Amino acid sequence: MNYWLIKSEPTAFSIEQLAKEKNQTTCWDGVRNYQARNFLRDDMKRGDLAFFYHSNCSPPGIVGIVEVVREGYPDDTAFDKASDHYDPRSSKENPQWYMVDVRLKETFPRMVTLEELKSIPSLNTMKILQRGNRLSVTPVTPSEWKEVLKQLG
Repeated sequence: MNYWLIKSEPTAFSIEQLAKEKNQTTCWDGVRNYQARNFLRDDMKRGDLAFFYHSNCSPPGIVGIVEVVREGYPDDTAFDKASDHYDPRSSKENPQWYMVDVRLKETFPRMVTLEELKSIPSLNTMKILQRGNRLSVTPVTPSEWKEVLKQLG
């Protein structure tokens, strides 16, 4: 099993919205970065777990856990001219962008904030804490996963 961190602005899609989805499951679409796309397309596998991270809010942080329930497949928002994520270079015959489906596993009783993550020396190599990292999908090591969960008690 692999571990991940996926980011979403809560004004665009929050963990609370995921909790209200049918079967608490949704596609993780709209990712428009090639490295993050490659993680979605090639590396995220059914059964993998991911931290759900609220970004671009005050404070930002990890708010829960989701499970990958469907492996990478073409992101159809790229083909939809009415979508904010439309990409004219992408087609059904030659998709440029991919998504996975995730299901809510757990909403944390409290957010593990970015500042809290930064204060833990053993997390100093965690991708979310790297200067300039803006990827919406990043791998998390097993030791980082355990350390974050320890913060919840």
